[in-house]
Amino acid sequence: MPTEISKSTVKNVKRSSQAVMSPLILVLFASAVLLTGVIATAFGHKFGYYRGYQASQNDTKLKGDAQQLTAEDIKKLKQNVQSLTSQLNTAKQERDISLNNLGQMRQDIQELEVKNLQLIQLNEVYADRVVEQGGLPLQVVGAKMEPLPENAFEYRFDVAMLAKDGHQHRLKPTLTLLDEDNLVDVPLEPSTYDIKGIARIRGRFVMPKGFSPKQAKLNLESNGQEVEQIYNWQLASPVEKMPLSLSEIPETDQRPVKEGKGNAE
Repeated sequence: MPTEISKSTVKNVKRSSQAVMSPLILVLFASAVLLTGVIATAFGHKFGYYRGYQASQNDTKLKGDAQQLTAEDIKKLKQNVQSLTSQLNTAKQERDISLNNLGQMRQDIQELEVKNLQLIQLNEVYADRVVEQGGLPLQVVGAKMEPLPENAFEYRFDVAMLAKDGHQHRLKPTLTLLDEDNLVDVPLEPSTYDIKGIARIRGRFVMPKGFSPKQAKLNLESNGQEVEQIYNWQLASPVEKMPLSLSEIPETDQRPVKEGKGNAE
């Protein structure tokens, strides 16, 4: 009997311990779950706040950068507008100056045309008066020869004549170079000229190698009149700033010759 009582007592104690531990484990488990939820909630809130804060900061920075870029672009646009405005103003000023110059040139040309017509009229009056008095005989009123590059020379003769009949006539000039023993005929182009008042004989020739002229003889024939003019050939002083080639002097000088009927240089 005592043995049975002792066994029965031990069994009851184990059951009582299990009955007490089961609710405690549930409480601890529930507390752990609750604590885990609270911690997760707090961490999630903090993480979400941090992410939101970071996103807000990034958005603010992007907006600031955008505003800064916009300000720089506006500054550049203003500078471009100012530059274009300055160029436009300069172009307008140059246009106005060009228009003023063009207007002045037109006015000057008109004045020159008027003066030219007046001189033509005056010359016609003088020419008519000379013709009434028997005309102007054939004569040389200006003569000059000038050295050019490449052993070339330019001749310029101004010849005057007014026939008694007042008409225009043909003029035939010939030019000859002379030394002590030889002569050289200079080909003239054109070979004939029309003359009623002043004829300007212009041209160029190349001096034959080794030939040194002493004189130049000009013969003129027109309307039954003949004139012979001889010029002493003299060495002129060196020409300053002479071009290197004839291509740099494409045209003969058409200005009136002021040198008289004397020597040609």
